[in-house]
Parts: sequence; C-alpha cells; structure tokens
Amino acid sequence: MQKPGEFVREQVTTVREKVDQLAGSVAETVAAERSKVSATSSQVGDFIREQRSAARVSLRELARSAGVSNPYLSQVERGLRKPSAEILAAIAKGLKISAETLYEQAGILDRRAGNPDTVAAIRNDESLSERHKAVLLELYETYVREHAATPPAAPTTAPHTTPSPSKESA
Repeated sequence: MQKPGEFVREQVTTVREKVDQLAGSVAETVAAERSKVSATSSQVGDFIREQRSAARVSLRELARSAGVSNPYLSQVERGLRKPSAEILAAIAKGLKISAETLYEQAGILDRRAGNPDTVAAIRNDESLSERHKAVLLELYETYVREHAATPPAAPTTAPHTTPSPSKESA
C-alpha cells in the first residue's frame, strides 16, 4: 500500500511534467507568432522605405509630415517597430498614397482580388480622388470575383463532321 506522502509526490511530479510540456508548446507558439509579427513589420517597413524613396522624400520630411519622430520612423522602416493603424494612416498621407495600401502591407486588411498591377495603377492615378479610387477598386474587385466564379463558356461552334457517301453516289 502506498503512503500518502508518496502518492502526493507522485501526483505533484505528474502535474509538473504536464505543466512543463504545456509551457514548451506555449513557448513555441509565442515564438512562431513573434516571427510572423517580425516578418510583417519588416515587410511594411520595406514597403514604406520603397515608397519614400520613389517619392524622393527624406526620412526627416516624412517623419515631420506624419507627426512621428525620426528614430521611430527609422525603426518602423527597419522592421523593429510595428506601427498602429493611426500611424500608418499618417505615414500614408505623408507619402500621398492610400492608407488602405499600408494596411494591406501590415496585414490589417485583406489584400484585394485581381491583378496587383491594376490595383496599384488605380491607387497611383493622381487624377482620381480617393473616393473615385475606392469605387473603381470595388467595381474591379467585384468583376474579378464574378469572373472567377463563372465557369469558362463552352465553344459555340458545331462539331465538324464529314458527310458519308450515300448509296446513290456510289
């Protein structure tokens, strides 16, 4: 017969093993999530840097127009900081691009359906207002979704058959 002290020790050991096992899986999950956040932060930072370079705006100018500090914006571009939606909107305004573009890069919004070049062309057209761009993108996305859902049409031409010789002509 097992003594009460041995029973308790056995139970404590079992519980500790389970806790250690769960802690290990939680640590792996946290590490995986950190990796995803880091990759997203780096991706949005690279995109901001590319847009800033293309617009020929200095880091200092963009930081000033976005209302953030120079070091903070530098950290965002290097993927060391993950900016909030408000900061992304301010950066987008400073870059003269839609906030939606940065939200997509940061993983806040789902990417639009369709050809990315077409979407980018609509977003970059300076002759369109933000409202017109949003309407055009919505129409384009609707068309792409409907077109993808429709099965391809069957050929409309009749199958070609060769006439067989009749008994009379033989």
